[in-house]
Amino acid sequence: MADLRNNFVGIKSPNPFWLASAPPTDKAYNVERAFKAGWGGVVWKTLGEEGPPVVNVNGPRYGAIWGADRRLLGLNNIELITDRDLYTNLREMKQVKMNWPDRALIASIMVPCEENAWKSILPLVEETGADGIELNFGCPHGMSERGMGAAVGQVPEYIEMVVRWCKQYTRMPVITKLTPNIADIRKPARAAKSGGTDAVSLINTINSITSVNLDTFSPEPSINGKGSHGGYCGPAVKPIALNMVAEIARDPETHGLPISGIGGITTWRDAAEFLVLGAGNVQVCTAAMTYGFKIVQEMISGLSDWMDAKGHRDLDDICGRAVPNVSDWQYLNLNYIAKAKIDQDSCIKCGRCHIACEDTSHQAITQFVDGVRRFEVMEDECVGCNLCVNVCPVQDCITMVGLEPGMLDERTGKTVDPNYANWTTHPNNPMARQAAE
Repeated sequence: MADLRNNFVGIKSPNPFWLASAPPTDKAYNVERAFKAGWGGVVWKTLGEEGPPVVNVNGPRYGAIWGADRRLLGLNNIELITDRDLYTNLREMKQVKMNWPDRALIASIMVPCEENAWKSILPLVEETGADGIELNFGCPHGMSERGMGAAVGQVPEYIEMVVRWCKQYTRMPVITKLTPNIADIRKPARAAKSGGTDAVSLINTINSITSVNLDTFSPEPSINGKGSHGGYCGPAVKPIALNMVAEIARDPETHGLPISGIGGITTWRDAAEFLVLGAGNVQVCTAAMTYGFKIVQEMISGLSDWMDAKGHRDLDDICGRAVPNVSDWQYLNLNYIAKAKIDQDSCIKCGRCHIACEDTSHQAITQFVDGVRRFEVMEDECVGCNLCVNVCPVQDCITMVGLEPGMLDERTGKTVDPNYANWTTHPNNPMARQAAE
């Protein structure tokens, strides 16, 4: 059996699956249920400073995007940080940690960007026995309008400053949660590293309006006829999150900085993709809110089975394995050639591949052959774009087949360059040419 035990910046948990800071981690009752279901750790819903609790809206808090089968693809929320008293949260955190010493418990924190505010709350959190803290620099709504959350996360100098305060005033590992609402995710990551952070976590939610009610002309969710931008999460944000994790993992200035991956993780495969792109563990929220806490059991068994099948012994065997294969476009091998191939036995003759290719691509798929409805790829016209693969409703009916060096490319009438594999030194590679000059 693959060993899924996780050691993230010294924080140990029985598996790499943590619940992200959100409604599912708002109180002891939820967290206890999560641990019983098998989650390896939780990031407690974000704590605020001592004083009057935050007031959330008493109405709809979520907007949604669904697929054709009503499956939830994206969730927009306008909820703020915890609206429970700070000391109530601290007492519950302490009790939960005592009850579950083998699970990771992280305190998410968001207080004003003032040294005394951070200096005051850190000892209170430390007394709970929490394993670490996560600095919430990501929330894009409500709190950012008060000078916190993404308002800090969008200013690298502020990130570095707050991280330095926290490293000065606590013994606990510091995880810095980054906002995706920024042009270049590497800059806040570099600032966090300069401040001494032990790790970064990303992505937090994306600023969004998911829909507008066309009867009331109010954005959803609507509060008494008005709506607000909120934070977008769920499966739809996963591609954005994967790219940002990879950007930090392969950036020379942040290379080696531990990453907790967040964003649209619903299955074990999603988690594995984050891990191989450089994440040391993953955090989940929307999937748990959609399917319940027991979804972690499928994640654990699926990841373990895949690792067993591939011969991976532990998480160290897979973490970061895909990072060397993430490239800038200019380094892609322009001599590599692939063609689409349709499996006639599994083709259901729906014609979607033909229509997509005929109307919007390269007119490379037939509709009739000798008067019979039959869809075939014309290799002399196919440029290997793989649009047909993505619109086909039958999995693996259409596949991409790479041409081997020396084979004839019917489209150009030329043989595939036998040296295309040596792209780093190939004369068609602009970077190789530049180096030679």
